[in-house]
Amino acid sequence: MAENCLIIFTRYPEIGMTKTRLIPVLGEARATALHRLMVEKTLEKMRLVTKNLPGQIRVYFTGGNPQLMADWLGDDLIYHQQSGGDLGERMNRAFIHEFAAGFSKIVLIGTDCPDLNREIMQTAFENLANHDLVLGPAVDGGYYLIGLNAPRPDLFQNITWSSAEVFSQTRAIARRENLLVFDLPTLRDIDEPADLAWLPEYFDLNICQTRTKPTNQ
Repeated sequence: MAENCLIIFTRYPEIGMTKTRLIPVLGEARATALHRLMVEKTLEKMRLVTKNLPGQIRVYFTGGNPQLMADWLGDDLIYHQQSGGDLGERMNRAFIHEFAAGFSKIVLIGTDCPDLNREIMQTAFENLANHDLVLGPAVDGGYYLIGLNAPRPDLFQNITWSSAEVFSQTRAIARRENLLVFDLPTLRDIDEPADLAWLPEYFDLNICQTRTKPTNQ
């Protein structure tokens, strides 16, 4: 088994259930289409990352079911339904599950950060060799990436999720636990209407309802 595991947290693209903060400006159909395309573009890049490391991808999802996810993103991946609880509980359980499976370096990302690239991912995995925690801070005060080389349940407790305090609260816990932390570059998630101005050109909101299948390269 490869030592590196990439966990992707996402949602099956159901109308009205994805990118809900963008629905007032995009409408339900285009917000869902944007979510679908962002997931596919993220996975396309991450397949290359894990191929070069090497490593394995695990997709943890909400909505839908494993067959729907495989029909959408490919049957070469392993899919897990996210367990109940808040975001922190779900992430912590995912880390514990994959460490128990035998991985020693695990990075977890979402699919809302189009600027997350191969170089940043490579840096994240490399620094888990000599750091306890790798974090990718987001412009909105959250984080777009968290990497661990051992279970750290405390990092996911007493966090005000979906707030501008997530990164700072996580960093404070890391200081309290004397963890060695590596911070990646600050990037922007696409969550709010104002963030749409930062979308790369290939996310054409007029045509994003056209489905784009990820490649297996």
